[in-house]
Amino acid sequence: MNYIKKIKGNNAKLPPKANAIEVAFAFIGAFIAISVVAYLTNSYENIFIMGSFGATCVLLFGFSDSPFSQPRNIFFGHVISTFMGLFFFHFVGDYWWSLALALALAIAVMLLTRTVHPPAGSNPVIVFIMGSSWNFLFFPTALGAAIIILVGVFYNNLHKKRVYPNYWI
Repeated sequence: MNYIKKIKGNNAKLPPKANAIEVAFAFIGAFIAISVVAYLTNSYENIFIMGSFGATCVLLFGFSDSPFSQPRNIFFGHVISTFMGLFFFHFVGDYWWSLALALALAIAVMLLTRTVHPPAGSNPVIVFIMGSSWNFLFFPTALGAAIIILVGVFYNNLHKKRVYPNYWI
């Protein structure tokens, strides 16, 4: 019976609505960040963008105070998760259970290192779907994450009420 009560929820209130200025600020920040990595991808021979960066922008520009949005979490969360995906894909094999282990281990390592970044949880899936090479760790993962962080640092601090980041290391 207690389990059923948990499933019903605890009737918490919805988070407050974002005002139009905050929505516009997040919109412009996400547009700039993805524009930069998309432009670099189109202009150079390397890939600088991947799907999980869209979710990174949701956190970075919509919830910049969140621990999940801090530079160490964004950068190391993406790198750790991509590394786990690449390791399992290349050394264990392209199996459903190998992907599951890569994702589970990525989550565990992010938790242990205090670098949890939820969007990075999709990186092992991306690695397996694309059949990525080891270069994927650098292009787009590390460099793309670093570019998005730099945009976040410069852009978020234009806002009167924001200080970003809350911490680096």
